[in-house]
Amino acid sequence: MGPSVAPSFETIERLAGSRDADVLHRPLVNPKFNRGRGAQSNLSGRYEATRREVFHDGWSEDPVLPFETVEHLERGQSIITRNSSPDLHFDRSINPYRGCAHGCSYCFARPTHAYLGHSAGIDFERDIYIKTNAVELLRRELSHTRYKPRLLAIGTNTDAYQPLERKHKIMRGLLEVLAETRHPVTITTKSALIVRDLDLLTQLAKDNLVSVAVSVTSMDHRLSRWMEPRASTPAKRLEAIRLLSEAGIPTHVLAAPMIPAINDMELERILEAAAAQGAIGASFIMLRLPGEVKDIFREWLLRYYPNKMSHVLNLIRDVRGGRENDPRFGTRMRGQGAYAVIMEQRFVRAAERLGLNTKPPVLRNDLFAAPVIESNQLSLF
Repeated sequence: MGPSVAPSFETIERLAGSRDADVLHRPLVNPKFNRGRGAQSNLSGRYEATRREVFHDGWSEDPVLPFETVEHLERGQSIITRNSSPDLHFDRSINPYRGCAHGCSYCFARPTHAYLGHSAGIDFERDIYIKTNAVELLRRELSHTRYKPRLLAIGTNTDAYQPLERKHKIMRGLLEVLAETRHPVTITTKSALIVRDLDLLTQLAKDNLVSVAVSVTSMDHRLSRWMEPRASTPAKRLEAIRLLSEAGIPTHVLAAPMIPAINDMELERILEAAAAQGAIGASFIMLRLPGEVKDIFREWLLRYYPNKMSHVLNLIRDVRGGRENDPRFGTRMRGQGAYAVIMEQRFVRAAERLGLNTKPPVLRNDLFAAPVIESNQLSLF
């Protein structure tokens, strides 16, 4: 890694004594060696026996290699994950990748990389785990005699259409199985790569078996590049909404996350742009900062919005009952308090005005046909 960068003296003076000043003591990576990454540090995972920090000892100014994405090929034991969360409209999901190269500074999935012995910082967007047998596992699990079809969600933790999907095409393989078995699926993504699979999505849409939510965080290209350095640009995402809608695929826009004093003023603009491209519905989610994401996002603020850092975090705490994160069901998506109420009112009025106040379609699950698994074992009958 490159040498760490100390905040300016003015920044230290301004933040000294605040509850957010401890971020100043963390070793941040020099921006010159951090191109295309959202995290500003790479501290050891919370389950590691030792803590490692990178710092510049002053002896060398030699540049380092860029943070190349590292592919970890793995074979899983299962692919469908089940949940019982009352906040979600589905009880099963698939995540063909672990880690995400989009590098979103606010990503709530970052803490999961600690279970793999990695940092929630740069490691999360650099060390990507690819489930090479995901398609095989899906076919096997759908063929089980006890399997009952219900809505299957993809893209709920990390984006299935992140950059490595161009190479590995695991998501396309999953869609091929779902189209073959006529299984209902909903997809959430912020990547325009989804239009590559228009043929399969159109096939599913004809039988009311698919819906798509495209996440648009900001219409400002510069802000989007700062927050989500390797995700599709806002223009590309809007184009994806148009192409999906024109192909007859029910498409919603997800304005998420809404960050106080950073992109919250864009809520109506995002909805208007998506409606103009054919979106039929919309939703939004307030920012939450679980686990290590709290410090990673504070570091991001320190780099790009040092003058707003304390103000933004105080607003987040107002929404989260005095904390950076509220994990409780019922409030974790929208928040609480006056600020959250105002955001909800703004969203409802804009959605009604634009005709985006429709819920995702109820997809069919009565067309499902279990896949046939070839086996060398002889039948008993």
